[in-house]
Amino acid sequence: MSIKFYNTLERKKVDFKPLRENEVSLYTCGPTVYNYAHIGNLRTYIFEDILKKTLEFNGLNVKHVMNITDVGHLESDSDTGEDKMALGAKREGKTVWEIARFYEEKFYEDCVKLNIARPTISCRATEHIDHMIKFIQKLEEKGYTYVANGNVYFSIDKFPSYTEFAGLTMEGLEAGKRIEVDEGKRNPMDFVLWFTNSKFKNQIMQWDSPWGRGFPGWHLECSTMSMEYLGESIDIHCGGVDHIPIHHTNEIAQSEGATGHKWVNYWIHGEFLVLDDGKMSKSKGEFLTVSLLEEKGYEPIHYRFMCLLSRYRKQLVFSYGALDKAKHEYESLKEKIKKVYKCSVLNEEQIDNDKTGKYVEKFREQINEDLNTPNGITLIYEVLKDKELEAKEKIFIINEFDKVFSLELLNFDNNKKQSDIDEDEIQKLIIERSEARKNRDWEKADEIRDKLAEMNIEIID
Repeated sequence: MSIKFYNTLERKKVDFKPLRENEVSLYTCGPTVYNYAHIGNLRTYIFEDILKKTLEFNGLNVKHVMNITDVGHLESDSDTGEDKMALGAKREGKTVWEIARFYEEKFYEDCVKLNIARPTISCRATEHIDHMIKFIQKLEEKGYTYVANGNVYFSIDKFPSYTEFAGLTMEGLEAGKRIEVDEGKRNPMDFVLWFTNSKFKNQIMQWDSPWGRGFPGWHLECSTMSMEYLGESIDIHCGGVDHIPIHHTNEIAQSEGATGHKWVNYWIHGEFLVLDDGKMSKSKGEFLTVSLLEEKGYEPIHYRFMCLLSRYRKQLVFSYGALDKAKHEYESLKEKIKKVYKCSVLNEEQIDNDKTGKYVEKFREQINEDLNTPNGITLIYEVLKDKELEAKEKIFIINEFDKVFSLELLNFDNNKKQSDIDEDEIQKLIIERSEARKNRDWEKADEIRDKLAEMNIEIID
């Protein structure tokens, strides 16, 4: 069955075909670790998590690389504003290194709460400075760079297709209209690869380089680290739509300038989470974090569910009223599933593979159609209402769906009590064994049977 994604590069939905059979190289733009991630940031990571799990649901092996920006990211993507890491250090009276490690850990804690799977490889910018320097030297050898006021710039005039990805036009752009004027730039849209002469005279995070002591431009790290771990050509690059006109455009220019060929086959972007009065940001109004939602009585899973009720390419308006509605729908759905779960018996009766298989394929059709999670959730209700399905078959199907959703649909006991028999665990193992038998994985089925035997549960086939 084909998988379709909206490819920003082609501005349409296209069939996905990986470069290597059954393997997918996925790169996602990671956090700048100077503060807590707000829930708008985290919506992007939720969509990327659904993407990754959809690929895996289709039997593909995904190598997922994500950068950690712990240096060089100014407030604006276009080389202007304050240094985000320095702002964080000044705000809290800590070193930039302490700030980076603290908020990196907090980011991963939020991901765990939201059931966002950790990348295969997470790579810190500060640990790849040598790679970045070599990358700049490669661009320098090919004539894409120039030095002005001590800084190394990428000349977009040397890359004729620079405007194509974001649909920009060179005509009519005036200096300073898109970005703040930098007198060192030959073209106002040129971007910095290496700073040695920035306005931050006491910049703490600096390294020696052939151009002088300084620090890398933000755009550089994604190109460098993706190639380090995924090679010079990759399948998918993700991020938020705000990265399209500057950050991802600059990434393409420097990457394809360095390699001389196409870099990414599929660009997939998630839309904003917005407030009633505009885009969500850390500096605007109430700083909405996962921890704040918890303080207000919500579970992180309620927010994940709210995100999945909307298509990832549509703006999602956040309000506590909308979150209340999502919370109520989620808890109601869980209660319906729980009633079915209690009706399913603790033995391994035959599951009708034809009936369950039809629903699994219907679900695959929805998520393979550009990650249609709203329709996928609607399908859960169809399963629950289907009178031709046995309770155990419904639970089996919902368990399959939740491999992508990660909504803990079969986790009913929020206040776990110690007991001699954990029925939830037993039921989960029975479902897994049934699936192993269906796939003729007899070794795994026997392994699970033995595990159940150790729990004094006998399986009779």
